[in-house]
Amino acid sequence: MVLARSGVVMAVLALAGASADVQAQPSQRNGRTVFESRCAVCHGADGHGGDTGPSIVYRLPLLRDTDLTTLIRGGRPTKGMPATALPPVTLASLKRFLRGIERREAPLARTTVQTTDGRTLDGLVMNQGFDDLQLRTDDARVHLLRRSGTQYRPVTSDRDWPTYNGDPGGNRYTSLTQIDPSNVSRLAPQWLFSVPDAGTLQVTPVVVDGIMYVSAPNECYALDAGSGRQIWRYKRSRTPGVSGGGANRGVGVAGDRVFMVTDHAHLIALNRFTGALVWDSVMDDWRKNYSASSAPLAAGNLVISGVAGGEHGANGFVVAFDQDTGKEVWRFWTVPKPGTPGSETWRGKDIEHGGAPTWFTGSYDAALDLVYWPTGNPSKEYDGSDRLGDNLYASSILALDRRSGALRWYYQFTPHDLWDWDATQTSVLVDADWQGRLRPLLLHANRNGFFYVFDRTTGERLLSTPFVSRLTWASGIGADGRPVLLPNQKPSPRGTTVCPSQDGATNWFSPSFSPKTGLYYVQTFEKCSIYTTAPQGPWESGKPYLGGSQRTAAAPTPQRILRALDIRTGKATWELPQPGPAISWGGTLATASGLVIFGEENGALMAVDATDGRPLWTFRTNAIWRASPMTYSFDGRQYIAIAAGANIMAFALQE
Repeated sequence: MVLARSGVVMAVLALAGASADVQAQPSQRNGRTVFESRCAVCHGADGHGGDTGPSIVYRLPLLRDTDLTTLIRGGRPTKGMPATALPPVTLASLKRFLRGIERREAPLARTTVQTTDGRTLDGLVMNQGFDDLQLRTDDARVHLLRRSGTQYRPVTSDRDWPTYNGDPGGNRYTSLTQIDPSNVSRLAPQWLFSVPDAGTLQVTPVVVDGIMYVSAPNECYALDAGSGRQIWRYKRSRTPGVSGGGANRGVGVAGDRVFMVTDHAHLIALNRFTGALVWDSVMDDWRKNYSASSAPLAAGNLVISGVAGGEHGANGFVVAFDQDTGKEVWRFWTVPKPGTPGSETWRGKDIEHGGAPTWFTGSYDAALDLVYWPTGNPSKEYDGSDRLGDNLYASSILALDRRSGALRWYYQFTPHDLWDWDATQTSVLVDADWQGRLRPLLLHANRNGFFYVFDRTTGERLLSTPFVSRLTWASGIGADGRPVLLPNQKPSPRGTTVCPSQDGATNWFSPSFSPKTGLYYVQTFEKCSIYTTAPQGPWESGKPYLGGSQRTAAAPTPQRILRALDIRTGKATWELPQPGPAISWGGTLATASGLVIFGEENGALMAVDATDGRPLWTFRTNAIWRASPMTYSFDGRQYIAIAAGANIMAFALQE
């Protein structure tokens, strides 16, 4: 963690040294003198911010002493803070002073209020405004209140968004109908919450009982979902030297717990009313190139997660923990251990660092008690010479027994993947008519360019067909379920052009399905990559393990297209091409009222008619999307929320 604009302790700390008379003073006084003469002009004498610099008191606790020393000596020139060479005595006294002004949470004020339903509530004021109050009572519950004369009215939370996709089955479809094609033109921003120093957020907010939970790497915020006002914040330091963990896509919630992953591959549980840490469980050692980035999945009494690190040779696994205790219940390895079933599909030394990471959130069918988890590509992805064979269970979907983690069925989309086409896209679970009878289906648009439909009970493949135009690596999927490969499509030292690109025909941005239209809505890429192999040294901690590189081909011109696929044929019923360079990653939300809401290529949040794709509403955020929209109902109003840049934005109909 760093300070100031993206965190600087002293934006103008131009200390070439300190005079002898200053150094001779007592250390705390010396530190204050240095701070006030050099730093206060930006950050204020109390550290709470000035005209040209932000508050530093909240950031200091996140810095270790070594971090603080490095920051002062090295500076942040691009953020306005020069490197500074301080005598050791002066540096020590300055650090002691800074430690003295660290933010210690002030005791919360206590108040008693009368509510419009005849109750008396006494508790701690978590936050408040002119019209709203967030109160935590002694039973550790948070009450969201709105002023009504001399009293307060409890708000209602009509419809939540309790998981990453709203539905544990992975479908971003809502039965809320307040916002519809006839009035969506009145959709307008209601509130905005900025996450400090977050960069571009990839999170989908979760809403439970009117409280919204949003996350960034190693931090979580609880917000009043009707006003965006902060209730609590949890934050821990970034892990120095970790090879991944630069994103966090969200949290899971069950009971009074919020679950999230850390950058260094821990899974933690927080009290959802206070933000206090309940337990902290290690998934694996980050020094083996493990990290984590996506929302855990609460399923039954378990919370289930995966890990990142495939680009760095970390072997993937899906792991389940007890929600109450944080104790590990089961673990499924996606690269089989040598000598176990499936290991015969890894012929060569790279089975030890095979990848197949599990970094994205899975889906859950409570009736079948099955968890469906997508897996990533093999490591040393562009060079398969040391991993001959299909490389199970890389680039696959796994159907796992929730209680035991036992494998019920699997399907590998891209055997012996050489193009970085992991299967870490959302698998959407729906019950729909299939050839005249209702069947439990799993819908999956894969990065390799094919759209698949499975019976999710048995794993029977019902459909596999291309859903993009630029597809050069395979002519189709054979009766045996394997792709029919085309020649001259392997990465090479001179470079090989292959379509789709390394980004895939689609990626982790969210699709959705409407049972009313029978259409599956997915943002797609029409672009190609040039894949080049290169010599790769032995695996090392902290180093990538790629076996080559790739770059986007200039021709044909990359394009992003929103497609509505008929799930019975896989054919596009309508398409909406979007101008721009095809680099944004915003997903879709489908509504029962007949809308598809999505992040458009050029940074606009957009609503179109679900039946024909006609644009109906646009709001320009000018963000490069790395997140997908969600919806919830709060106090009788339907909201649409999305992460745009470093901001959480909430929209509702203008009253």
